[in-house]
Amino acid sequence: MSITESSSNYSNLEQMSVSDLLTNINKEDKTVPLAIEKALPQLEALIHSIVPRMKAGGRLFYIGAGTSGRLGVVDASECPPTYGVPQGMVVGIIAGGDSAIRKAVEFAEDNATQAWLDLKEYNINTNDSVIGIAASGRTPYVIGGLKAAKEAGINTGCIVCNPGSAVAAACNFPVEVVTGPEFVTGSTRMKAGTAQKLALNMISTAVMIQLGKVKGNKMVDMQLSNLKLVDRGVRMIMDELSIDTDAAKKLLEENGNNVRNAINAYNGHA
Repeated sequence: MSITESSSNYSNLEQMSVSDLLTNINKEDKTVPLAIEKALPQLEALIHSIVPRMKAGGRLFYIGAGTSGRLGVVDASECPPTYGVPQGMVVGIIAGGDSAIRKAVEFAEDNATQAWLDLKEYNINTNDSVIGIAASGRTPYVIGGLKAAKEAGINTGCIVCNPGSAVAAACNFPVEVVTGPEFVTGSTRMKAGTAQKLALNMISTAVMIQLGKVKGNKMVDMQLSNLKLVDRGVRMIMDELSIDTDAAKKLLEENGNNVRNAINAYNGHA
């Protein structure tokens, strides 16, 4: 039996007070960053494999089922607004299709051939990278997709929460974040899901920084799609150029509501 499916460290959960439930869940959650820390060398190797391919025009694909698939979709969907990259540069694919984001699709994860068919719809090629996400490390959808991608010469990685898994064996750059038993036995949306989210944050953030999508510590290419973000963009320009609010607003408007372009335009005329 896999570690993620092993019995909880706690018994008689239904007899705990709400305070005890929260305290004990929190105790378990605190172990997740330590598990991530042990996997940092694996994360680094995976990121180093992705960056040059993306610099050459490649894309990053996440494939997964259930919670794992949803987390991949979330991370991919946040890259365009955060870093101003095109839709389709980072793609999240979930077993069962987009309807599975909201509602579980029965047995979709058990189809070992569908992931590769889903990837081929994007005309996947050797500049691209595929990361399989599977807490258990044994999801057929993910294993099949990684094996087919690897056989086609495509760079592959994974995020799993059990050591020595079939998913890890199917890819070039495995990341194994061993989070241990869940508070509710087998409920991998908890610690394992948290670990996957942290790992995905690290991967996409580090990749985008390496691709030049951050200046200093600012998201200068973000899409200013609401008033809060416009205000953030104005403040970025004020901080970077030491100019007042009105001048920053004017500069932003004159440069297509793009912080990087506004800063470059000012520096080009300063």
